[in-house]
Amino acid sequence: MGEPALPVLLVVHDEGSAAPMRILAAARGLCRVVLLCEPDRPRVAEGLRSVGRHAEIADVTGLDTEAVGRLAAGFDPAGVVTFSERRLRLTASVAEACGLPFHTGETVDVLTDKFRQRRALAEHGVQDTRCAVVPRTGGADDVDGLDAALARVGLPAVLKPRTGAGSVDTCLVRSADECRSRLAEFAQDRDDPGEFVLEEYLPGDPDQAGPGWGDYVSVESVVVDGEPRTVAVTGKLPLAPPFRETGHLLPAPLAPGAAADAVRLERRALRALGVRHGVTHTEIKLTPAGPRVIEVNGRLGGHMAELVQRSLGYDLVAAALRLALGLPVDSPETPPGHGRGTGPGGVAFHFKVVPPPGAPPPDRASLVERLMEVPGVDLVDLADLTEIPGPSGWRAGTAGAVGVVYGSAPDHAELRKVLDRLRELLDAAWRTPEPEAPRSPFAHPRTDVRWPLITPHP
Repeated sequence: MGEPALPVLLVVHDEGSAAPMRILAAARGLCRVVLLCEPDRPRVAEGLRSVGRHAEIADVTGLDTEAVGRLAAGFDPAGVVTFSERRLRLTASVAEACGLPFHTGETVDVLTDKFRQRRALAEHGVQDTRCAVVPRTGGADDVDGLDAALARVGLPAVLKPRTGAGSVDTCLVRSADECRSRLAEFAQDRDDPGEFVLEEYLPGDPDQAGPGWGDYVSVESVVVDGEPRTVAVTGKLPLAPPFRETGHLLPAPLAPGAAADAVRLERRALRALGVRHGVTHTEIKLTPAGPRVIEVNGRLGGHMAELVQRSLGYDLVAAALRLALGLPVDSPETPPGHGRGTGPGGVAFHFKVVPPPGAPPPDRASLVERLMEVPGVDLVDLADLTEIPGPSGWRAGTAGAVGVVYGSAPDHAELRKVLDRLRELLDAAWRTPEPEAPRSPFAHPRTDVRWPLITPHP
């Protein structure tokens, strides 16, 4: 007799937190993966090229939700999962059509709709953060609606799309005119601008994590039958303007009590939103009044699987697959939030390369070589640097980074030195000579266009 057939796991695939190669590696010997996707979409096609014929693909291009459900059911799947924010709703529909566990449609609504999520957290007594829906354009015909939103939320406030991820088109507004201008700018460049929300700005407490670190963390959890199992409390590097992530570190530079407070808040939020199944990524702001929820995401966070595996030896992608298949899921051996010291292998980090606007593109090969010479750096992954985003490049949010530096340090103090050196090298790479002009004894020979890091977060 031959080996028993592996169970089929449907992965509703798109841009997200796990590439096809990573998913197939975690699935080896566990299940047969079928990727439900639109394979001709550029970003999707790019990831599929790395796995070639090893990927089994079900093309859903042009199919409506019901047709996708019928296609999915034909595989007689044992589970379904997604690592993509934009595919949460479709995955919930597939799960319902196939009778499989996943977030319910109602839970997906509050996970992907920032206004509904704020309202649900307030209704369940978790956190009342002022939030209002604002008109699409902010034009003259919408003044009453915008004025009402500003009166409800106050200034300064955070303006962001009602749905979306990665801090795309997310900014701080300090006046009604600035808010109206940003709304008009965003709507002009979007085929479907959708709705935006205006949220209460949460001030950070830099003393919680300490100088040099971001004033927010994320909590990574595996939720089994409605019970969150905390995998890690992930520290952050300071943000680039306006709200762009520049990196992560594990363990977070928090005292054990502060990490425990963040975990308690995260668990209350997950239960309030009805999350009963899956891997979650919850961002928590560290404020003078204690931890506050930034947002809850119903899928694996970007870069989190690799960081957690390097730091804790725990495979979050494999955990997501096992959970989707209804198999037992272990918890990590190392307790999350293990203080200001180090994890079992020191402090693992990701440092995102975020160029300042309009910087000249440096030579990629020589920059990689210089960055790799920094002690503690294990890998430098840089994209094509022939074009650096212009002044409005911040609108791409997290996707505006042009690369990632991976590495580790013995402890947080040593990590500061590594990061300082990386920033020095990048600052030098971004500098550009001034345009030629008549010589003057008062002229500066060079212009430093470094982009300073900040700590606020929406």
